[in-house]
Amino acid sequence: MSTFYVVATPIGNMEDITLRALKVLGLVDVVLCEDTRVTKKLFARHNISTRVLSYHAHSKISRVNDVIALLREGKNVALVSDAGTPGISDPGAELVSILRRDMAVELIEGLLKIESVPGASALTGALSIAGVPCADFVFLGFLPHKKGRETLFKEIASSERTCIFYESPHRIMKTLESLVMFIGNVDGADEADGAKKTKRVTICRELTKIFEEVVSGTPDEALAYFTTHTDKVRGEFVVIVSN
Repeated sequence: MSTFYVVATPIGNMEDITLRALKVLGLVDVVLCEDTRVTKKLFARHNISTRVLSYHAHSKISRVNDVIALLREGKNVALVSDAGTPGISDPGAELVSILRRDMAVELIEGLLKIESVPGASALTGALSIAGVPCADFVFLGFLPHKKGRETLFKEIASSERTCIFYESPHRIMKTLESLVMFIGNVDGADEADGAKKTKRVTICRELTKIFEEVVSGTPDEALAYFTTHTDKVRGEFVVIVSN
């Protein structure tokens, strides 16, 4: 039997990796990674010498066929992303889908197992320190650059659920401007007691890194903060919009 492991890796701090993940990455035959240079840095830190192959959003179908061939040979393969859990706003989701489709017989007959090795995730990491309602939330991944973007902001503005998405340093200011436009500081009546409530924006930046920061306030306040502190418009962002 061969096993295809989906392995979470650190999102910033190199020590945020599980003992099981280190064991798996050291024992498998091949590790698939978005950027071999990034993964090799992690391997160097933890003395791992396993063979690596690239697998990313632009990989050709031939690479998928290579993975299937390895698994059918009885090899064990691990999949990692540059940071966090593969498959979460990540091309790894498509690869797992293809394996489940094209190797359905092997899965049914017990010749292949697809196994999760969970760990770091920017999504859960941000929620854990944001202090917002998260029993029921919507995760939007990375927002589209053009088509459908305005529609999504309208949905976020009207949602009763907490909405979470990822944003890059190149688009965070434009995103905050859109949140001001579609949400602003408009109050809505709370049906329970008639009290007023305002949508809040929580920005989690550089999670687990030296300059980790959480900024919370109205959309206007968040925009004003990053407009004033232009040196903070860098790194990776998790944006949370809550009631």
